Amino acid sequence: MKANIILQTALNHFAKEGYEGASLGNIAQEVGIKKPSIYAHYASKDDLFLSALHYAVHTQKARLASYFRDAQEQPLEELLFGYFSWFAKESEENEMMTFILRMAYFPPLKLEKEVNAVFDPFFEDLHRHLARLLRERHKREQVLYNDDFESLALSYMTLAEASMIDLVYSSYAFYERRVHAVWPVFWRGMTR
Repeated sequence: MKANIILQTALNHFAKEGYEGASLGNIAQEVGIKKPSIYAHYASKDDLFLSALHYAVHTQKARLASYFRDAQEQPLEELLFGYFSWFAKESEENEMMTFILRMAYFPPLKLEKEVNAVFDPFFEDLHRHLARLLRERHKREQVLYNDDFESLALSYMTLAEASMIDLVYSSYAFYERRVHAVWPVFWRGMTR
């Protein structure tokens, strides 16, 4: 129980302050324990950070799957375009997403390899699931211009990732403007 409270509290600190700015002393104080008590549950700050990252990515993966599951009856265009609004709301309201975005773009240099080892399988899974979704939806709607679902999924992921940069470096308004500008062009290029 205490390890989970430490993990949740650390995740919030890492999301707000980054790896370097987060202090184990402040985390311990917020949890109501002494700093050395953290080491009964986590071997080091690196261990706590990587545990928080694994937890956040695993949790967000489930939330992402639920978005696509809940929206599965929508036409493909609405489903794919709706993801951008869902993602913006998720990044604004969900501290785990804030943490994930921050670490995806600003990983601690000393843990860059370990962070990539968490994100790489996540993106591979996302690519595989999205390609399967496109394949299944194409059978039903016959709207895609070709059946290279792997490439279509990758191009969609590239658009999504490029748009996310605005949420990290700019603002929601700029993110929304960019998505609304590029989506019609992207969708026309993807469909018959």
